[in-house]
Amino acid sequence: MESTVNRQTVLVVDDAELIRETVGMALGEEGYSVVLAEDGRQALELMRSTDEVDLIVLDLMLPHLNGLDLCRLLRREGNGVPILMLTAKAAETDRVVGLEVGADDYLAKPFGMRELVARCRAVLRRHSRTQALDEHATLRCGDLWMNTQECRVNVRGVASDLSPKEFRLLELFMRNPRRVWSREQLIERVWGPDFMGDSKTVDVHIRWLREKLEKDPSRPEYLVTVRGFGYRFG
Repeated sequence: MESTVNRQTVLVVDDAELIRETVGMALGEEGYSVVLAEDGRQALELMRSTDEVDLIVLDLMLPHLNGLDLCRLLRREGNGVPILMLTAKAAETDRVVGLEVGADDYLAKPFGMRELVARCRAVLRRHSRTQALDEHATLRCGDLWMNTQECRVNVRGVASDLSPKEFRLLELFMRNPRRVWSREQLIERVWGPDFMGDSKTVDVHIRWLREKLEKDPSRPEYLVTVRGFGYRFG
């Protein structure tokens, strides 16, 4: 079976040919696909033309476009590919600036190849875990966007202020699109089995949600009534 690392591509950006080739060779021997760039401008053009790079090993001092500016540009353009920054500068201020503009880790020259490979692995592992958490926490459907960790909902580009019960109700719907829920099932999942109120509470909250989410609450696109059964999402 092919290991995951064989499907990961590392872009090595360094104007020193010996370092560029040596780092590329070391990563290649570990099973990574390697792409080489000799300056910041070349690296930027490459990153704008592909989404197959999983990690950038980036020298700080580069001709045409230095590592800090390249990192800053990529982050400004919304590119979140992890970056391991290399530099001959070991001062704390240089490390801080590199991390502040969006680098994920920092390795000072001279360094050993085993340490570089270990750092690359660690950065890629952290990035994979973060992506998995983000994908689980972020729900999208049409014009609706929800982040369950931050308790935020965005509707057609505008933040929507939901009550805790409205938020939990919408989250349940978005995690189970097209499933039909009865009022009793919704009460048990959102309000809890000890809830003593009327099942019409669900109808009231659905109406409030429609007013906040739907373009036309009288003709809902998201929170749809299934007559005789309950409600479904989408």
